[in-house]
Amino acid sequence: MGRNMNSVSYTVLLLVLLAASTENLKSVDATCDTFLGECGPAPFPATADCFTCCVDKYGHPPACRGIVEGTDKHCHCYQLP
Repeated sequence: MGRNMNSVSYTVLLLVLLAASTENLKSVDATCDTFLGECGPAPFPATADCFTCCVDKYGHPPACRGIVEGTDKHCHCYQLP
């Protein structure tokens, strides 16, 4: 019984490593990297929600992420490639 459990553990570990190496475990957020456009004023207010601005302007989908970035603090919207 001990050998069977050990064999099963190694098999599961191998499958997890295989899935991770082929990038099957990527999240949607990680692939949401194609620039869609800017939203709101610059600088974008710290109290406002950038993603909500993107969804209001472009819809969901295509907007899947909104990030305040850059030296001028613009709200940048991103979509799936």
